[in-house]
Amino acid sequence: MDGDFSLFTGRQGGREAVRNPFEEAFGTRPVPARPLDRGMGEAVGRRTVFRPSDREDFGRVADRVAAGNAGLLAAVGDAEIMQLRNAIATGALLTSGRHLQHGDSTQPDRNMEMFTNCATAICSFAKFYLLLNGSGVGRAYDDELCVVDWGQSPELKFVLSPDHPDYPHDRASLLWFGLEMQLLPWGTAQEAFDAEMEAQVRAFLERTVLARAPEGDELLHVIEDSREGWGKAVETIEAMAFRGERSRTLVLDFSAIRCAGSPIAGMQGRPASGPVSLLRGLLNVREHVIEAARAGDMPLWEQALRVDHYLSVEVQVGGARRAARMATKSWRDADVLRFIRAKEEGGLWTANHSVMVDAEFWDYVNDPAKTGSLADHARTVFAEATRCAWINGEPGFINGDQLEDNRTGSARLKQVHADGRDFRSHRYQATEGAALLADLAQRATSAHFPVTTNPCGEITLHVTGGYCVIGDFAPLLACPVVPEDVTPGHVAADTAAVWDARVRDSVRLGVRFLLRANRMDALYGEEVRRTNRIGIGPTGLHEWAWVRFGFDFRDLLDEERAAPFWNAVRELSVIAKSEADAYAHETGTARPVTVTTVKPAGTTSKLFGLTEGAHLPARRQYLRWVQFKGVRREDGTWEAGTDPLLPTYERKGYPVRSLRSFPGMSIVGFPTVPLIQRLGMGERVVTAPEASPEEQYRWLELLEKYWIGAEQGNQVSYTLKVYTDRHSLDSFRAMVAANQPHVRCCAVLPSRPDSGLGYEYLPEEEVSAGKFAAITAMIQDDEVREVVDWAHLQCASGVCPI
Repeated sequence: MDGDFSLFTGRQGGREAVRNPFEEAFGTRPVPARPLDRGMGEAVGRRTVFRPSDREDFGRVADRVAAGNAGLLAAVGDAEIMQLRNAIATGALLTSGRHLQHGDSTQPDRNMEMFTNCATAICSFAKFYLLLNGSGVGRAYDDELCVVDWGQSPELKFVLSPDHPDYPHDRASLLWFGLEMQLLPWGTAQEAFDAEMEAQVRAFLERTVLARAPEGDELLHVIEDSREGWGKAVETIEAMAFRGERSRTLVLDFSAIRCAGSPIAGMQGRPASGPVSLLRGLLNVREHVIEAARAGDMPLWEQALRVDHYLSVEVQVGGARRAARMATKSWRDADVLRFIRAKEEGGLWTANHSVMVDAEFWDYVNDPAKTGSLADHARTVFAEATRCAWINGEPGFINGDQLEDNRTGSARLKQVHADGRDFRSHRYQATEGAALLADLAQRATSAHFPVTTNPCGEITLHVTGGYCVIGDFAPLLACPVVPEDVTPGHVAADTAAVWDARVRDSVRLGVRFLLRANRMDALYGEEVRRTNRIGIGPTGLHEWAWVRFGFDFRDLLDEERAAPFWNAVRELSVIAKSEADAYAHETGTARPVTVTTVKPAGTTSKLFGLTEGAHLPARRQYLRWVQFKGVRREDGTWEAGTDPLLPTYERKGYPVRSLRSFPGMSIVGFPTVPLIQRLGMGERVVTAPEASPEEQYRWLELLEKYWIGAEQGNQVSYTLKVYTDRHSLDSFRAMVAANQPHVRCCAVLPSRPDSGLGYEYLPEEEVSAGKFAAITAMIQDDEVREVVDWAHLQCASGVCPI
């Protein structure tokens, strides 16, 4: 094996007290930015990273992101800023999509929530506010952590001034309002909007939206036009419910909220949702939770789960921001079977659901000799959870006992403050809800599972609230030459030396980058100072293993054969943790309780066509389905309001389908060839469907051993698909019971090739080489090269230009 990996060992692991730990592998002058992957990478860049007003390329992105992060700490020198910029520009350090989107010179004055991918919350208003800032939020719905009876909420009334631009007056605006409030079938055309429909919408408007000031002792709350304003409205309701103020009336005035479509400066001009979105969410809360809780038996945890769902639906900004949630519940809860079946019953689609388990649970499941009511309960929970997962993929299992205490900074010792200081920043302060937060924090000190995870499962956080700023490095993209030009496993010594140094520096730069982000103004400032947690992880691992070492996936499962790769991974882990400790000491902050992780890396990996995080390539060639708003009429024309890109793509020959399960939406299929198919692996490429579940569990165990480590490690986010045409329910259960106890985190998703788990479509659809060639041959797109690498697609269709 060419290249000297002893460079990964030695003084870097010890990290003597030096001020500049870098090898200057990225130089101190700007280097050209790496081009984004043709097609998908360019599309993701345009939609989520680039700022159209600045006509950015990835080099400009690297300039502003590096400058914004460095501005958080005055001691960052010009040399480090340039190295950071170059690491980002080459793709070797990808940070995360949040930083690429928001990072710029204004970062020191912004709130940390805009830059945290991962968070937890203990109540609904906290969860809602974090979602509005773009964080993925986990919440534990354990019985002992749900105390608000939403049936005790005040009577809710709503006001929207008739002078507001979004208040419907004429027929066109009434039609829009009826569609937005889901009173009319989605896609109802103006000509079909008859007098009866109009009367229905007007009656609903008059019944639900008042045009008057509050009367008597009614409490008026004017909702401010900001994320903070929306969060404070929910805080007010939740706090009044906690205090049992059912006899009061709360009038919520939406009139100060900007109209739909207005640009949001803090979201790079993306369009605002407008007051009707929040109105719809709170109407659903009133009708489906508050009134239902008053009328019947809805347990407190389910009330919270449903409130969170209805509010999460309204977290949307120009199609760029969405709600990402994790919902967990303890296996010991008597009502956990109702939680397990919640997804099967439909409606609750905004969160990933998981059952929190522990070693005792698995002992009961795997040892039939153990008896007793708790043993019977554990086996019932396992059987029902796996039955539901076999049908719709959820819930999963999280090993809660492997998350706790030593990996979360002594979770049980978290202080409780009755004044809400654990939820206080310059932008938002918990006032009405301070007593609720204090009550829940006290309960969490004795909770069986005092920690939970973010939506993707790779970060462990205290249930009362915490963050983790995360980022990716891409070791393949640290290569100083074009990776496609390298003979896999036989890298010239001088190239290898520069490459390996760049990888090491990417990790160090990334660690320092993330620790500086922890200095931002934060709601959970006390928790950030206490834990200083970060999460840095690799992406594009399979490409790096192949090009740098000559190993395919199955080679990597042989520890002895793949020792050069695994030794490199372990030493990079040592470097990351050592640099984190040293930089925290240097900057006078706490030793980070977590450093290493592997996140899904969906956005960042797509920029350069890499496999995502720890995942195997999903397939060799596929259609990437992307949603657009619009519906085709029976006569072939498109409904009013259709995204103009839809008919454009259809004319160019892209596959286009209207959806039944998402009314008013259609999908476009973009042929895609991943980078790993272009590196000369041939038949040695192993896709996820081709790897056995046991092989993938082994892969996770090795990543946990060599990258995550015993200390200062988070988890590996991974989704393992089990194909139901190859495994029965019984074999699925046996596989989960045998393997799941031995990894920290793994989402197991049964998948039906013929039905897509009951979904109308899946985001990626594998197609045969012949069908793929036929589809690409039909596409005539000389102007909009959206998601197609044309050279490779032409080769696939038999017209390779070479």
